[in-house]
Amino acid sequence: MVTFSLFYFSPKPMAEKLLVRALKGGKNTRIVTLNGKKITKMPSSLERLPGLRTLDLQNNLISKVCPEINTLTQLTKLNLGNNLLEEVPKEMKYLTSLRKLHLFGNGIYRFAPGACDGLQNLILLNLNNNQLTQIPEEISRLKSLTYLSLNHNQLDSIPKELCFLNNLSELQLSYNKLVCIPEEIKFLKKLQKLLLVRNNIEALPEGLCHLMNLRTLDIAGNIIRIFPPGFQFLKLRELYCEENPLFLKQPVTAIKQEDVWSLQEITSRFIMNQLAAKNPFLTQAITWYPQVRDIISQGRKCVICGNFFLTIWLECVEFVPPSKKWKISRNLHLVPLRILICSYKCFNQRGPNLFGIAQV
Repeated sequence: MVTFSLFYFSPKPMAEKLLVRALKGGKNTRIVTLNGKKITKMPSSLERLPGLRTLDLQNNLISKVCPEINTLTQLTKLNLGNNLLEEVPKEMKYLTSLRKLHLFGNGIYRFAPGACDGLQNLILLNLNNNQLTQIPEEISRLKSLTYLSLNHNQLDSIPKELCFLNNLSELQLSYNKLVCIPEEIKFLKKLQKLLLVRNNIEALPEGLCHLMNLRTLDIAGNIIRIFPPGFQFLKLRELYCEENPLFLKQPVTAIKQEDVWSLQEITSRFIMNQLAAKNPFLTQAITWYPQVRDIISQGRKCVICGNFFLTIWLECVEFVPPSKKWKISRNLHLVPLRILICSYKCFNQRGPNLFGIAQV
């Protein structure tokens, strides 16, 4: 039977002496707690505990990680919360068994080069209450990560590489300075909880509507006016959107205009609609011109007539009732969805809950 030794230490300088005395447990020592002992330096004698599984050093005055930590290859949980670190230490890459890493409440403003390299088994990373202004592309190396919390930082964007963390089920990005979320978020197929409270987000990406496992979405306190098309089909259980200037159902008189299209738009619409009808001549010819394929791949489909268009459209809002299965904010009576229509002709055939968006 494996024994577990739990040690509590008095403030420095006694902490180091007591740790040395406690090292008699040797390889049998599994848990060491030095919580709130005013320690300014990690004890280098930790290297003599190769079987250590949990190391709790939160609520101290540690500004650097000792190099001897690289011997703790069996460590599965490390808590360095509420210390004085200024970066995610490069020494983390040696902790190949680490599953939970708490670095909240420091002064961390960057990841040291290579810090993510050896953390293939990490499932939880807590970086709340730091000074991060950006997340490195190397975050994508944390292949096992299921929980990532970055609340209360200084982030104005997140890299698309973060969206390649295929196992991520919870992502917290509240109280930052984000203005947008990358379209690549659609790749987070296992995401169940997304918190974006108190940012500067103006619009949600259409890729969000591909997250069929998403159950909780909190976007309170942003500047979102309208939701992307398909949003109403999400299988949410909770949706919170207080303090957003959401469009309300207030019809405005539309100015009747004639549709004027460029030659490129006319040609593109013809080609796209013919391809949709599987015109064999055009289907074969288009394979010879990859640049044309790239252009028409950006085409969209009109919700009224079902035909395709490229660069000329009318932006509208359609109001639909929220799902009865959603637990929602009190202010959300109708969900405003962004709808694109190919022409004024189609706009005049719209339903009673679809309106043009007045350009201010």
